[in-house]
Amino acid sequence: MRILGYISTMTLRQNIRFCKSADDTRIAVATCGEGPVILRAAHWLSHCQYDLESPVWRPWLEAFSAQNCYVRYDPRGCGLSDRFIADLSLEAWQTDFEAVAATITAPRFVLLGLSQGGSIAIRFALAHPERVSHLVLVNSYGQGRRTRAQTDVDRLEAETLVNFVRIGWGRENPAFCQFFTNLFIPDGTDDQHRWWGDLERMTASPKVAAELLREMQGIDVLDLASHISVPTLILHSRGDMRVPFEEGCKLAAAIPGARFVPLESRNHALLPDEPAWAVFHREISAFLQQDAPATSRSLQRAALTPAEAAVMELVAKGLNNRRIAEQLGKSEKTVRNQLSTILDKLGVESRAQAIVMALEH
Repeated sequence: MRILGYISTMTLRQNIRFCKSADDTRIAVATCGEGPVILRAAHWLSHCQYDLESPVWRPWLEAFSAQNCYVRYDPRGCGLSDRFIADLSLEAWQTDFEAVAATITAPRFVLLGLSQGGSIAIRFALAHPERVSHLVLVNSYGQGRRTRAQTDVDRLEAETLVNFVRIGWGRENPAFCQFFTNLFIPDGTDDQHRWWGDLERMTASPKVAAELLREMQGIDVLDLASHISVPTLILHSRGDMRVPFEEGCKLAAAIPGARFVPLESRNHALLPDEPAWAVFHREISAFLQQDAPATSRSLQRAALTPAEAAVMELVAKGLNNRRIAEQLGKSEKTVRNQLSTILDKLGVESRAQAIVMALEH
């Protein structure tokens, strides 16, 4: 699997469809490119159709769809998804992602989480590790601004930002526009800054934008992140003005075995004309091109199911049945029965032999 850098001359075509979340909210899903699937969890500013015209997001679409099937969607209340929704909770966002993931026929995919989308990605990877081949988190965080607040001043800052969005979102007043834009792309061009202001008006109403921001400030998945078992790459801009660099460091420290890559950028949304852009895509390409784990190759030859493959990968890491059951949300009896089937398919007699086989390869 390979991801190319920004190619400004390529023709970009996408297919837009709709799926229904658990509460019948209609969610817009856009697909670009062909190949192994990369699924991006929703973030705050998203518009499936308008992103094609974007000097900020179009390069992302072109890069990730060059040799992959890149799937993204608009969160409830935003873009082409249902806009007038009462429930804008984090739980509803998670349910929407489950609905989108259910439309993907590939048994496994790369899961990409940007900004607050990282918390959605973490929860899904923890609940469904058998579906996630790789987890990539970009300028993400495990705790929202309100959750990590230490002082009354911190809490007042979080509340003030929500109110600022409520009264200033999408307004023509250049003071408001410049404030929001500089949080996301301080080093953007004049054209990129103008487009970002337009995106606010296109994406969501001030009321919805403020409510979503308030919900995001309550994100708290840092403890959950410590149980992630899928290969994880974390990249974070050193000068990110939207999500502090320290928050990316916290995630990298929490997720076992995660690789952390600092990016020399001040932008929350990386831009194609900055040096960090090439580093960003080079690191992701290297991460996704790594040789498949020996267990994966063995599983393919043994024709294991995705559920059995997930069990075997955790066995190879030395986890006992109880820990595997906890990681995958199964009973110990189910894990024990699946392991018995795995040993038969691999042609070995014991758990130890299965682990040795994986390590030898």
